[in-house]
Amino acid sequence: MGKRDKKAKDPVKVAVGPGGRLQKDGYEKELRRLQTHLVRLQEWVRNEGLKVVVLFEGRDAAGKGGVIKRITERLSPRVARVVALGTPTEREKTQWYFQRYVPHLPAAGEICLFDRSWYNRAGVERVMGFCTPEEVEEFYRSCPEFERTLARSGIILIKYWFSVSDDVQEARFQERMDDPRKRWKLSPMDLEARVRWVEYSHAKDDMFRHTDIKQAPWYVVDADDKRRARLNCIHHLLSLLPYEDLQPPKLTLPARQPDTGYVRPPLDEQTFVPQVY
Repeated sequence: MGKRDKKAKDPVKVAVGPGGRLQKDGYEKELRRLQTHLVRLQEWVRNEGLKVVVLFEGRDAAGKGGVIKRITERLSPRVARVVALGTPTEREKTQWYFQRYVPHLPAAGEICLFDRSWYNRAGVERVMGFCTPEEVEEFYRSCPEFERTLARSGIILIKYWFSVSDDVQEARFQERMDDPRKRWKLSPMDLEARVRWVEYSHAKDDMFRHTDIKQAPWYVVDADDKRRARLNCIHHLLSLLPYEDLQPPKLTLPARQPDTGYVRPPLDEQTFVPQVY
């Protein structure tokens, strides 16, 4: 077992360009460095048989999906998987509230990243009236106990809230409306949530007051600057887990099997993708 790279927890200074934004080259270089450490974290989790859950919550267009993408893009989907559940079915609506989330919790050696989670009850369901005030109060009572139970079972639970300002959210919504590649990200529910900005603020404050517990505290990510938010969140995630660099043994590329007369089938018998580029 190797030693942990002490430099992993020391951020590399990234040059700042016009307007205070991190310069692209420096940002991408630091992102690659942090992703290298995420791979080391992945191997450590797999080797130690750990169970890691990371929740990503926050305002619409706060950048949760972008961070999740940067975390997972170099990791094995067999180890690190994303859970993004849709609207509950009629049957699921009759279940114990946490029941639909439990099957997605990790087994040993897995990392599960929830793109929104059971905190829907304290956010969108409360604000949009999809649940009763009594159900919200029950959530406040049961959620801390549910999360303490997860912690006692050996699950490492990490919770992030992505905070974005009113002006920045409006600009990102407008960008999504103008870009055909991003319109799928904007739903009528998102627009209604924008109308109810203050209600969501009250809901978030109440949620923190009831569920910011010692066993699973909330970590707030300032998400107005996407590049900074991504680097800060990944760096913080790495800092929470005392992983070690498990260097795999060096491999030697073996010689290919000798050709004993193999003849490839005629190319005109196969259907190729047209080379339009």
